[in-house]
Amino acid sequence: MPITKFLEDNAKKWPDDVALVETNPEVHEYRPTVWREFELTVTETEGAYRREITWSIFDEKANRVANTLINRGVKKGDKVGILMMNGLDWLPVYFGILKTGALAVPLNFRYDAEEIKYCLELADVNVLFFGKQFISRIEEILDELKEKILFFFVGRDRPQFAEHFLIESSNASSKSPGIEISDDDDAAIYFSSGTTGFPKAILHKHAGLVHSAIAEQKHHGQTKDDVFLCIPPLYHTGAKMHWFGSLVSGGKAVLLRGTKPEYIIEAASEERCTIVWLLVPWAQDLLDAIERGEFNLDDYELDQWRLMHIGAQPVPPSLVRRWKQHFPHHEYDTNYGLSESLGPGCVHLGVENIEKVGAIGVPGYGWETDIVDENKNSVNQGEVGELAVKGPSVMECYYKNPDASVEVLGEDGWLYTGDMAKQDEDGFIYLVDRKKDVIISGGENIYPVQVEDFLHTMTAIKDVAVIGLPDKRLGEIAAAIIEVKEGYTCSEKQVREYCLNLPRYKRPVTIIFAEVPRNATGKIEKPKLREMYGGLNIVATATESN
Repeated sequence: MPITKFLEDNAKKWPDDVALVETNPEVHEYRPTVWREFELTVTETEGAYRREITWSIFDEKANRVANTLINRGVKKGDKVGILMMNGLDWLPVYFGILKTGALAVPLNFRYDAEEIKYCLELADVNVLFFGKQFISRIEEILDELKEKILFFFVGRDRPQFAEHFLIESSNASSKSPGIEISDDDDAAIYFSSGTTGFPKAILHKHAGLVHSAIAEQKHHGQTKDDVFLCIPPLYHTGAKMHWFGSLVSGGKAVLLRGTKPEYIIEAASEERCTIVWLLVPWAQDLLDAIERGEFNLDDYELDQWRLMHIGAQPVPPSLVRRWKQHFPHHEYDTNYGLSESLGPGCVHLGVENIEKVGAIGVPGYGWETDIVDENKNSVNQGEVGELAVKGPSVMECYYKNPDASVEVLGEDGWLYTGDMAKQDEDGFIYLVDRKKDVIISGGENIYPVQVEDFLHTMTAIKDVAVIGLPDKRLGEIAAAIIEVKEGYTCSEKQVREYCLNLPRYKRPVTIIFAEVPRNATGKIEKPKLREMYGGLNIVATATESN
């Protein structure tokens, strides 16, 4: 069955139960306490921004999206992009796309204009839903895309080059379009990348989405009474696939805008959340705030909060020990996955295995794992090798990239992750190092070559290497080792000012002026650099060259 069947069943079984809540503590305005399709004012109260929709309204909104697209010629197999911030419209748009038989193509909201253009063209996107935050970026590339793509604006103050989705959908039916979709039909394209620059397009089928949903519910035992607090961006497979547990169980989910510790605690308390998924930096910040005495946990209703789990990056065992000191009744889980495996779930610790904190866990529901050498042969227990996973949510391929697909997809459905790991005597898997050079900082991937290429455009720079250094809060931070041209001067201040043209999350935190080592074939010796500087564990350092 397609993933959309869960939504339709929930709308029939629990039509008037709340499915999604959107809250933004940083916005204060008069707002409707209950939001319905095309009714902008129902009961107005003053306070932090909050909206909610029921399962029936969720399904009706998805149907309007689907029928709007069908009315504009979208058909099965077309690709429809989503470039929006988290909010009540995101998931109805996603499910509406799927209901047409088209493929949903979520885009990272951190992409710059060129990355947006690259991904839209790579995935053959026909239609793009976008929000107000992306108007200027789209305008930069509009001349090259306006003949290929229909732009639907979601929000107020529509730009002239786009059509207003709210107005278009008001004339569309709220009934299911009735498109027949099978497990084997293509469902979505997500984006990932190695260390070589722009992202690769990852193709998944409906069967993979369905299995991810079922596995998430199995792992964390979501019931109708659970309330899931979702903070990470929905374009990310991690956030959406964790929410899929709520989709299967019919439970409420809260989409929180903002990551400040007080926002997380307040949302968990006010919305009576039982499950919260955090990234390492947010958990660190929350613990630090508690220990600084910035708020008292006794002032909040948190007894219902039963599970805290973390994914997207390695989790320091010390963090979990600190967490249990403040929240001793919490269950804890960690999850491992890739976009190529539809996010978390192919390996997970399990709430019953907290004594194994430090491990990423054991094979998830319906998954197999292996650790192999360079010839794809299984290594002995305790030896380091490449982690391979096999299960129903392994990607179909890298879209339009057969060479890259062959590199990671083995025989009989195995996916070679590029992560180095070992297994203990109890079968628990521990990550040792990444085969790839991707830097994971605060749950976001930073691709060193992109940053290196940018810094190479600075006149004074002869050579540059970007590596990840350990960081207590973010897991890793990007460090730039810069070799200055003879006869030139370059300071940390100049580099930082130059990097203002990069997205904030890509800017190097640490800047080191030193020689960049390369081997005989011209490749940067990054293992050597990590060995040289990995013990620094600092927020920033610089030895200026003058």
